[in-house]
Amino acid sequence: MHEKIQRINETEWEIPKGFVENMRVSGRFFLSDLLAEGIEDGALTQLANVACLPGIINHSYGMPDIHWGYGFPIGGVAAFDETEGIISPGGVGFDINCGVRMITTPLTEADLTDKQGLIEELFEAVPTGVGAKSPIRLSQNDLTLMLEEGARHAVELGYGCAADVGRCEENGAMEGADISAVSKKARQRGVPQMGTLGSGNHFLELQTAEEILDAETAKTFGVKEGQLCIMIHCGSRGLGHQVCTDHLKVLEEAVKKYNIDLPDRQLACAPLDSPEGQAYFGGMAASANYAWANRQVITHIVREIFVKRFEIDYEEMPLIYDVAHNVAKWEEHEVDGVRKKVCVHRKGATRAFGPGRAEIPQEFRSAGQPVIIPGSMGTSSYLLAGTDGAMAQTFGSTCHGAGRVKSRSSAKKSLTGDAVAAELLKDGIYVRAPNPAAIAEEAPDVYKPSSEVVKTVSDAGISKIAVRLRPLGVIKG
Repeated sequence: MHEKIQRINETEWEIPKGFVENMRVSGRFFLSDLLAEGIEDGALTQLANVACLPGIINHSYGMPDIHWGYGFPIGGVAAFDETEGIISPGGVGFDINCGVRMITTPLTEADLTDKQGLIEELFEAVPTGVGAKSPIRLSQNDLTLMLEEGARHAVELGYGCAADVGRCEENGAMEGADISAVSKKARQRGVPQMGTLGSGNHFLELQTAEEILDAETAKTFGVKEGQLCIMIHCGSRGLGHQVCTDHLKVLEEAVKKYNIDLPDRQLACAPLDSPEGQAYFGGMAASANYAWANRQVITHIVREIFVKRFEIDYEEMPLIYDVAHNVAKWEEHEVDGVRKKVCVHRKGATRAFGPGRAEIPQEFRSAGQPVIIPGSMGTSSYLLAGTDGAMAQTFGSTCHGAGRVKSRSSAKKSLTGDAVAAELLKDGIYVRAPNPAAIAEEAPDVYKPSSEVVKTVSDAGISKIAVRLRPLGVIKG
């Protein structure tokens, strides 16, 4: 690690102003000694570059899963002042509102008498892979309503139940969505992809709640030891990617128009109150709503299969929570002792609001917001709770996953999908994907240890671990 970087305590490190030119604030990131050994210099430079952006407040932040990304590092967080700040697609990502949700069942691992058959049935029912298309015939009107109303409109179409909406961050729909900021091309890409998993690190995973680490919090969230659970990880698909691409072109010109000096052109941005900034926010919010609707539709498909196969009731598969980890949102936070409205960018990072916040479902408010941190096929996933520490240190933010340590291309050169699948099967984990390469590039070895990442956010006080979940079967995008 660079000699200028200073260690604050056991888990927190600082990139001082001056690490790169024109830093307005310092950078802060969270790593254990083990994770620090593999940190990328490029990711830390990106974190320093973010600290150069106009209107940034306190620090630029990096979570323990930090790694190199487009503009912002993945695992990056930054909050911007309402009047002086900017909004940047690089701080959100191309897969707008890539997020994860967790569903419980009344079943246990012993009920999985045909795990391979179940995974194969789910694989056939949920379209997966690059360019996957849904059998759902989504009308242009329904697409518009999903862009505006998110998960709520999916439920109104019969994909889920009313209780699901309140268990989503933002109740499954951000305010400020502007369908005029979603291009015709983006809409064309979105119509056939509603209810599809996509590719890359997206997944649908069967898990067992193997270890309860905080009994009171687990009980509040409704999770019992040994329970069979499902996680769904995907985003806004081609629609969100197109919205990001479209607005990046506009914002690259806006940088010149507003005389914004950037250390990296991938940080293209515009003032929050500018027409260009507001248009991007509107398109991003609409894409985020599409993503919540997408995960809602997939949830319905999964539930129907479980209801038929295991003869359980639909309502016996409640949604625990759904969190976004690629989004910029208006939130109220305390800054220098004063409650302020700020725009928080979380790129590969998860909201982790502490107890008492009105944004948390009433039934969870005493415990803090549910936080879902998935592992990597062969490693554990975790259910955590947000903390007051996160509110004080990171604008209510934590990590979003394990974080890559090897690129997809290098993974495919050194591993074969068949070999990875065979190793996972030895551990009782059945994996299904569109092709072997999709398994190779997402092998457990290309990620940081999820247990160490989660331990770090726990030690830093920005999340509290409640449940550890072991994978049983995985569908990879």
